[in-house]
Amino acid sequence: MAFPAAFMDELIARNPIDEVVGQYVQLKRSGTNYFGLCPFHGEKTPSFSVTPNKQMYYCFGCHKGGGVVNFIMEIEGLSYPDAVRFLAKRVNLEVPEDEHYQSQYKEQERLWRLCKDAARFYHELLRAEAGADARAYLLKRGLDWATVVKFGIGFAPDDFHCLLPAMTQKGYTEQELIAANLAAVSQKNSQNIYDRFRNRIMFPQIDLRGNVIGFAGRALDKDAKAKYINPTETLIFSKRKFLYAMNLAKKSKRPYIILCEGPMDAIACHQFGFDCAVASQGTALTEEQVNQISKFTDQVIMTYDNDAAGQNATQRAIQMFSRAGVKVKILQLHDAKDADEFLHKFGADPFDVLLQGSENQADYRLLSLQNQFDLTEDAQRVEFTAKAAELIASFSNAVEREIYADRAAKAAGISKDAMLLEAEKAFRKRIGREKRRREREDLSPATTSLPEDRHLRAEYANTRSARAEEQVIGLALVDSSMLELAPELNGSLFSAPFLGRAYDAMLALHRQGLQVSLAALQDFTPEESARLSAIAQRFDRVNGEQAFRDCVAVILEEYKKQNAGNTDEELLSFAKEMKKNKGYGGN
Repeated sequence: MAFPAAFMDELIARNPIDEVVGQYVQLKRSGTNYFGLCPFHGEKTPSFSVTPNKQMYYCFGCHKGGGVVNFIMEIEGLSYPDAVRFLAKRVNLEVPEDEHYQSQYKEQERLWRLCKDAARFYHELLRAEAGADARAYLLKRGLDWATVVKFGIGFAPDDFHCLLPAMTQKGYTEQELIAANLAAVSQKNSQNIYDRFRNRIMFPQIDLRGNVIGFAGRALDKDAKAKYINPTETLIFSKRKFLYAMNLAKKSKRPYIILCEGPMDAIACHQFGFDCAVASQGTALTEEQVNQISKFTDQVIMTYDNDAAGQNATQRAIQMFSRAGVKVKILQLHDAKDADEFLHKFGADPFDVLLQGSENQADYRLLSLQNQFDLTEDAQRVEFTAKAAELIASFSNAVEREIYADRAAKAAGISKDAMLLEAEKAFRKRIGREKRRREREDLSPATTSLPEDRHLRAEYANTRSARAEEQVIGLALVDSSMLELAPELNGSLFSAPFLGRAYDAMLALHRQGLQVSLAALQDFTPEESARLSAIAQRFDRVNGEQAFRDCVAVILEEYKKQNAGNTDEELLSFAKEMKKNKGYGGN
């Protein structure tokens, strides 16, 4: 769906890209640009740049880029029209609507409102007489009423038809309740629709923007088949992206985030004053969750359970956080199975002492490795030494490698020099593997200038013309008045079709007196937008009208070569046909 150019110009003006991106990424100013850790892939060194004067972003690591609309599409997982609506809502701007267009974003808004109303309904039931047993359970678990209200905890009574009629009376449909996983359809009778949650403590799942996006329910009945019913994937809820209590923890003034395994652990932390706690709701931490945490802190203290599953999950998480540039400490709890039990048993002060003395991830990993071997047996000592050498080789700091080589040597009963020798061998092998990997990825200069996406690469058959076309677009993004230097040029003369479409779109904006920017270009795929962003970055410092004219000359020359032997009349006809077939909008 194409929006009016004047509307898009206003939308972009009201949504400065540095402000929008800054709500998701910690940005630091460097000259006229901002830099931060890329939200789309894990990294230790910031390679994600935002250029306010061009209203664009670009990551030099994963090569994603574009304007403010593209950023919202990527970060929120929205279509182009819904990303536009998202930004319009952000600044209270009315969107020109196509009455025949059914927006997914409108469906999302309906489900957000439904879940919010359901959360209020459940909370009121917890307050009412029907919620007496649920309140008693929460009191037994040590939750005070202020905490219950803070997290919006509620109660679903033991009734198949309680929430359903209450919400339909508010105007929501049964299908919307099913879509939000608040209702279910009977397997025996498809006409029978009933409440999904019954006789359960209800925990609303709230996203970073404060939207209720789902529910988890804890059974009050000891004989219930499922102790917990966790939220499932819907149009508004993604388990991979969600962290419980992150909407609260992001406001904490503490310099770290406490990562818990379950919601009750996170809730207990908040009640006892540790307002930086979040829960992954299980041990399967995802890259998306790690990247989300890295936007708000560079230090995490993990409090996963000490069982085998928790330890394995901790090991995986350490590696993921390391790739994202986040330091990890491990909180070892004694005389309690989790943070919830420890806090209610011993209180906040002992917990704070443990936090301050939490183990460095290197200590934890070495000790965990040591516990896997019987170091009284020579064969296992040899195997431990090899594994420990590989672990130590993964530490980037030479001092850190020496310290832990000494500790591993003492554990294995060998000399420090021998352990250091093995660690250095493993380190050289690791560096060699990394070097060979980079060499395989390195391409020739001619090839690196081509797009990574194979579909776009196929359009660069004439690389001489395509490079000139890229420079024309890059220069025009620096100074749109250059578009007036070549009245004979239009997109139909470009060898790369998507570059021709971009040129014509820029030309149309300039002729309407509107701002020419990547954000204003519509109907481009994420790959095309990223390529245009890369082009704009490459030619950011290239200036001069002569360079623009030289590139135009190359484009025209290559076009004539391609169509050598045709009459002027045939060339004109061919150009018109190209415009028709490829959807160009130039004159």
